[in-house]
Amino acid sequence: MARRLTPRHITLGGREAVALTLEEYEQLVASRRQIGGQSARVRVLSLEAKRTERLLQDLETLIMAPRDRCCEQRSAEATTSPESGSDGGASEPGTDCLRCAVAALLRRHRNPAS
Repeated sequence: MARRLTPRHITLGGREAVALTLEEYEQLVASRRQIGGQSARVRVLSLEAKRTERLLQDLETLIMAPRDRCCEQRSAEATTSPESGSDGGASEPGTDCLRCAVAALLRRHRNPAS
């Protein structure tokens, strides 16, 4: 861990100031550069997270729109044709079609507490 700097207070032209050695000044400039770089990376990650969240919302909207009709069609097919239920009824309700399964996955990962 870096040593804690204790600035030397001086009065210059009637105003309070702090005097730094050349080494302390270079450390200060290097720290400012590092913080600036980290700030830029955080800003990019934040924008990417927002864009990803928007994509997931759009995907969920696209998937959820015909959900009722999709599940109704699948359940109607399952009752009329015995060979359509190849999994033997082992799947969770609402996840027997790809759209419903993806929607359930999105909901589960968006709200991990539920």
